[in-house]
Amino acid sequence: MSLINTSVQPFKATAFQAGEFIDVSEDTFKGQWSAIVFYPADFTFVCPTELEDLADLYDQFKAIGVEIYGVSCDTHFAHKAWHDTSEAIGKVKYPLIGDPTGQLARAFQVMIEEEGIALRGTFLINPEGEIKLCEIHDNGIGRNAEELLRKVKAAQYVAAHPGEVCPAKWKEGEKTLTPSLDLVGKI
Repeated sequence: MSLINTSVQPFKATAFQAGEFIDVSEDTFKGQWSAIVFYPADFTFVCPTELEDLADLYDQFKAIGVEIYGVSCDTHFAHKAWHDTSEAIGKVKYPLIGDPTGQLARAFQVMIEEEGIALRGTFLINPEGEIKLCEIHDNGIGRNAEELLRKVKAAQYVAAHPGEVCPAKWKEGEKTLTPSLDLVGKI
């Protein structure tokens, strides 16, 4: 079953952000666009490159009303220790959610049970709390924050312009499509 257009399941967790521990729940994601980025584990190899890439574009995400949330099956204490000891993770200003029980990883269908870690899963949640983007892939493949930013802008455009859709490689300001019988077989 696809998670697209479903609501985030109820949860309670603790995140590390800006030198503090904060409480988060499904309600935290409502009222704004939220990008949830699952990664396998703190103190690893590909993960810090992805989180740093997101940190480098964080101001651009915030400028369009999007909060980023990093999530792994580590504790919020481990997130703090990683933030305090890694130059790359030290750049992260967005919340890093601890999911030591795997509740969130299971709810978002990214848990690798036999390893106790999450797959690389990216989810975009609209202000109503519905999942609009879901991308899950092998842990050896790092993600690109610029591509996520492009997809967020496309999702926001489609939400603000009912009846229009964004074609492949669409970028902000480019032409969209209005599906109709007249377009069938002409693209």
